[in-house]
Amino acid sequence: MEPIKNEVQDSLERTIINFLQPLYINKIFILKSVGICFIIGLIIAISLPSKYKVEVKLSPESGQSNNNLTGMANMLGLGNLSNAGQDAINSTMFPDIIKTTPYILDLYNIKVKPQNKNNEITLSEYISLQKKPWWNYILSAPNFLFNLFSNHNNNANNYSTIDPFHLTIEQKSKIEAIKSALAADVDSKSSMTIVSATFQDPIVAATVADSAVSQLQKYIINYKTYKAQDDCNYLEKLCKERKKEYYTAQQAYANFMDLNRNVILQKTQAEGERLQNEMNIAFQIYSQVETQLQMARAKVQEAKPAFAIVEPATIPLYPTSPNKKIIIIGMMLLGFIGSSAWILMGYDLWKNIRNYTNN
Repeated sequence: MEPIKNEVQDSLERTIINFLQPLYINKIFILKSVGICFIIGLIIAISLPSKYKVEVKLSPESGQSNNNLTGMANMLGLGNLSNAGQDAINSTMFPDIIKTTPYILDLYNIKVKPQNKNNEITLSEYISLQKKPWWNYILSAPNFLFNLFSNHNNNANNYSTIDPFHLTIEQKSKIEAIKSALAADVDSKSSMTIVSATFQDPIVAATVADSAVSQLQKYIINYKTYKAQDDCNYLEKLCKERKKEYYTAQQAYANFMDLNRNVILQKTQAEGERLQNEMNIAFQIYSQVETQLQMARAKVQEAKPAFAIVEPATIPLYPTSPNKKIIIIGMMLLGFIGSSAWILMGYDLWKNIRNYTNN
């Protein structure tokens, strides 16, 4: 048994030696490849601009209803409000919401103040000032020439000139840049929402992250309270009309009674009763509409979601990307693997292909 084990071990060692021998013989070629990839990785790492990432954590909204508002509705005999807002969107849709064009347009012209600027500028203006790797200018040269000779209106600095239905090329590119800089993730365990903004300036990143969260809060509140607020606005208008009708009926009854204070005719008494009944009916309708208005206001308040910011936006001290060490090490590893694969397989395969084509 022992001789067989030694024989297998010797065979394995010979196989490893035969595998590594070509690499050792061509070690100069491998070192050159790794050195070239090191230089390429260094150039890439230096060319990539530094980026700062700011994260804001939001606590989940409680699914329980507002006990105070529910109790008030029960006291008024208007039913339970515990089901208010259940048809609204939830936090799982936040990542999709911040990628929509209407949401981005609300952030398009917010004021930011980069470190190297004395005055505030709009976010859309800052997007144009961000640095790009040198190869981006080469790749975008055809588009630049096309836009230079085209008749497109690329004035995207004024929010009032933006037509979401028909965006210019510059507006579209800036909107896409803002979209790529924003992200939202929902933690499946804690259900917390993490909104992040990544820009080349730390102050801009913190400002945009804070504004993005504020805008998200407004967006969700408007969405969840839209139906209830619409009903509330309608009832407020209706309540004013019914109140005016009640005051008119009350004034008519008071004027009639003042003019006919000492009159005892049946016709006069009947007219007075009629005006009094009209006043009472107008008051009952006004009172019912007023009660419904209070319920509608309670529904609007209950439909508003609560957002507790667990981790607010802060200006980062160090860039989060690019990781220059990883880029350089990765390129060196790629050079080693590529040169090794060429020595072990690629060279023989290339020689066989050339011999086959020559024959």
